[in-house]
Amino acid sequence: MLGSTHGTLTTDSRPARVVACGERPTPAVHSVAGPPGASDLDVSGRPLHADVPDLDKFFRPESVAVIGASDAEGRPNTGITKQLIAWAERVGARLHPVHPTRESVFGIPCASSVADLPEQVDLAVLLVGDPLPVIEELAESKVKFAVAFASGFAETGEEGALAQTRLTAAVERSGMRMLGPNTNLNAFEKFRDDLDGPAIALITQSGHQGRPVFAMQEIGVRLSHWAPTGNEADLETSDFLSYFAEQPEVGAIACYIEGLKDGRAFLLAADRAARRGVPVVAVKVGRTEAGAKMAASHTGKLTGADDVVDAAMRQFGVIRVDGLDELQDVSALLARARKPQADGVVVYSISGGTGAHFSDLATEAGLKLPTLSQAKQDELHEWIPSYLNVANPVDNGGHPVGDWRGRKIIDAILADPSVGVLICPITGPFPPMSDKLAQDLVDAAEQTDKLICVVWGSPVGTEEAYRTTLLGSSRVTTFRTFSNCITAVRAYLDHHRFTDGYRSPFDEAPRTPSPSFRKAQALMRPGQQLSEHSAKQLLRAYGIRVPREQLVTSAAAAVRAAGLVGYPVVMKASGAQLAHKTELGLVKVGLTSASQVRDAYRELTDIARYEGIKLDGILVCQMVERGVEMVVGVTHDALFGPTVTVGLGGVLVEVLRDAAVAVPPFTEDHARAMLSQLRGAALLDGVRGGPPVDVDALVEVVLRVQRMALELGDELAELDINPLMVLPRGQGAVALDALAICR
Repeated sequence: MLGSTHGTLTTDSRPARVVACGERPTPAVHSVAGPPGASDLDVSGRPLHADVPDLDKFFRPESVAVIGASDAEGRPNTGITKQLIAWAERVGARLHPVHPTRESVFGIPCASSVADLPEQVDLAVLLVGDPLPVIEELAESKVKFAVAFASGFAETGEEGALAQTRLTAAVERSGMRMLGPNTNLNAFEKFRDDLDGPAIALITQSGHQGRPVFAMQEIGVRLSHWAPTGNEADLETSDFLSYFAEQPEVGAIACYIEGLKDGRAFLLAADRAARRGVPVVAVKVGRTEAGAKMAASHTGKLTGADDVVDAAMRQFGVIRVDGLDELQDVSALLARARKPQADGVVVYSISGGTGAHFSDLATEAGLKLPTLSQAKQDELHEWIPSYLNVANPVDNGGHPVGDWRGRKIIDAILADPSVGVLICPITGPFPPMSDKLAQDLVDAAEQTDKLICVVWGSPVGTEEAYRTTLLGSSRVTTFRTFSNCITAVRAYLDHHRFTDGYRSPFDEAPRTPSPSFRKAQALMRPGQQLSEHSAKQLLRAYGIRVPREQLVTSAAAAVRAAGLVGYPVVMKASGAQLAHKTELGLVKVGLTSASQVRDAYRELTDIARYEGIKLDGILVCQMVERGVEMVVGVTHDALFGPTVTVGLGGVLVEVLRDAAVAVPPFTEDHARAMLSQLRGAALLDGVRGGPPVDVDALVEVVLRVQRMALELGDELAELDINPLMVLPRGQGAVALDALAICR
């Protein structure tokens, strides 16, 4: 049955201070060119690839200047200067203190100004309260990078934001790149160089929030870089994300993000990581209003609508986690684990209760726990008593782990081709058997490419089996909780599924306008809401099917139109500022005779006159009844620009709130994936004896709306097709009602 309520299904878009994509000129230096032959912009004028800043000389400079260096006792700059001197020695850089009144600092000759530096430096560290005057001096000396520690900028309010704007402009004019302001010394920490294997690269907008990841070096997890981005007046999260994705030693990128500066830049950086198969794990605050407010006060940015951020991250393979403990565990696993050979997970334990508990949680989380073949179970029963279950989970009863049988069991499980991951939860130590079990798992891990995970549940954490055996292995990943293990393993399998089939939507994004664009532009009315009739013309311009209908201005014309359209008909008021017609009684359905049409015309026009609504006429429409009511729409996100939403539609759209959102460009495969995210996705397959509907037609509408969003995105503030009636398979989809608001 026809529904006509226009429900806005997008989340509340909070205002955000953003730089429009493509607005900021990219410095001509220190960048790696994008893909050869690629067009720079899509049809909306947004970039299709991002230059990768060459940050080698930032992290490994040959020469460093410290502006405002000090060795005076009790001064904050003194401690910072000492740390920078030690860091410069570690990376092999020549350090030059700069201070107008000192001849030397810590015995190192001191330049009185930037102009007096003995050589051109790669990196300048600004230990001054106002970095702005120094920027121009650095530009004249052709310094490549600067770090501004000073606070008091956008994080403090409107006046600070203006000061930051001036600082940003000065940096852009200079041609150099700057980290900060409101940053810290995390980039210049002492990293352990005795750890091997792929490393985690860390990006944080709050230095303290990166401490748990940095501390993982103490349990054997290698860290290669730390970028504390602060207020991101210039260098931002996306720059470091793109750079880290290109570094051969980086196995995963861990991020703590409070606000994104440029939505498109972030997506392009995430796309680069996805193309290279580098996992990105992120905590993004702002899920709640309180978190969003705190993020703004801390970094001078407001978060975007969180469901759009969530969808954008998922779309480009960024693994979003909530806790810093999850950030640690998921990043460590993804950095170190090899590509899975299968997606089957086997739970192996010395306790039936432990195995059952873990398996229950793992299955609920979506992990696949295959039943082992009868032949494999028979093999395991050679070492495990026959009365114990070994189908998966595998319960060994305890005693076999204490002797030669333990390793035989592990090897037999790993030899099964359906098994890609073996997880052994050890809820508490029970030496000496738990020591033998830990060693067997470590030894087996050295002989296989399959992932072995251990959950060491002891609250003590000082046991030799844990501290030395398990943490001493780079091939076994050890967790302290069931939930973090399951979260990490699921992320690991999901990441590789995603990257195995990844096709960048930027490669397929349209670069030139379609023939529909010129027709659609002629219908746009800046600052106005279109009538339903005009909104449907907009849909027609993009090849989206609408019902047979005519716009009439008299009762007699309505009767003639009904005869042409074919009974039964629907009649609706149509006006430029008219929405929520059902609530006002401005929709009449199931009209089957000329007298009903005449009466409906008079009633609709009387209601409009009484309500003071200006109409452009009455629509007499074909009645379409059989199908599933969906909603497809466009809205404008302050951070990412145009977004496309699809969900269950009809008059309950705002109550059900069952929708998926995506940021263009996206592929047909992603449009189909959006449908699978819906709680009511089963409706599309047919329920209660109903036929399955035309999902292909629904996907086609989503893709056509995406094209409209790309081409009209900066002119179209909002579009709602509700309901889009999706008919039985092979019969298409019809837009029964539409609302369009021009920017």
